[in-house]
Amino acid sequence: MKGHVRKRGKGNWYAIIDRPNPVIGKRRQKWQKLKAKGKREAQIECARLVSQMSDGTFVDSKRVTVRQFLETWLAFKKPNVSPRSYQRYEELALKNIAPLLGEITLTQLRAEHISQAYAKAIESGRRNGKGGLSPRTIHHMHRVLRQALAQAMKWDKLIKNPCDMLAKNDRPKIEKKSVVTLDPAATMKMLSAARESRLFVPMLLGSMCGVRRGEIAALVWDDVRWDQEQLTVRNSIEQTKSGCREKETKGSKCRTIAMPSLLIEDLKTWRVRQAQEFLRLGMRPDGNTRIITKADGSSPTPQSLTDMVSKFMKRRGLSVRLHGLRHSHASHLLAENVHPKIVQERLGHYSIAITMDIYSHLMPNMQADAAAKVDAALRAAKKPS
Repeated sequence: MKGHVRKRGKGNWYAIIDRPNPVIGKRRQKWQKLKAKGKREAQIECARLVSQMSDGTFVDSKRVTVRQFLETWLAFKKPNVSPRSYQRYEELALKNIAPLLGEITLTQLRAEHISQAYAKAIESGRRNGKGGLSPRTIHHMHRVLRQALAQAMKWDKLIKNPCDMLAKNDRPKIEKKSVVTLDPAATMKMLSAARESRLFVPMLLGSMCGVRRGEIAALVWDDVRWDQEQLTVRNSIEQTKSGCREKETKGSKCRTIAMPSLLIEDLKTWRVRQAQEFLRLGMRPDGNTRIITKADGSSPTPQSLTDMVSKFMKRRGLSVRLHGLRHSHASHLLAENVHPKIVQERLGHYSIAITMDIYSHLMPNMQADAAAKVDAALRAAKKPS
């Protein structure tokens, strides 16, 4: 297999590759446009193409479908993201996007195709055929597709990203869901009802420290600093279809949380009870023992914690989940005019902007308090000395 380069027009270089046809014994020429600034670069690129065609690794981007590219992109992303993130990328790319756009050639993909796909997904996008997808799911699909096509541009498979050509009006609007929380009185009533169950401590950690479910599952007794009355959150349990693994907390941010005295008292009580259970099982707990354990000494998964708390709440007519106790903790702090920066640090948000965005509707009291303080200061300054 041979090849040479040719220049056409102003700075347009092409590789012309001779590809023999073993059936009819004649050669065929393939023209491939190159991204080269000069003859030398064009010759190097041409040699690379000849090598790829010879060993069968060449893929003509003009014939690659969106589905084929998404599969390639997923293989590229897999070692660079967490297993849970990859699982979500894979679901969105192959189960939501590919059925709608997968058969279109990548280079022929246009904004109108994407817009039509989103409209169809809203109407009848569910895989079980029972209705459409939510605007939030479409939003996640758009983010994944946009990210994948941005990588296609970096790999010189696309000149521009069709997602960037899509008007905002062509994407479903996401209505912010109101955060379901419990007020302090309802929280204490809920905790009292759970006191004798194994859900008490996980619910206590969620409602008094705002700890995420994966972080609750990963806590060990060495994370509790009794003398300083602090809890260190350093790891999290990530659960995927392939199982559970321990990893760093979200955003890789280890944080220290001051514990309320109520929590400290109940943790000490639970530690004694857990030690007695382990003794009956012939086991000896130590600093690396999980705080949250099942009756047989094993650790529950994050999803099982969520499921058990949801069932507990449902039996009592409450719609709050385990993660909702984290929201409740934030709402209690903000209602007491605790500064959002402190709330951010306790919750482990990456930035205060995230905290403000999620809980801005819970801050009317802070606005009123700020207005009252400004008013008082100005009125004091207005009085004659």
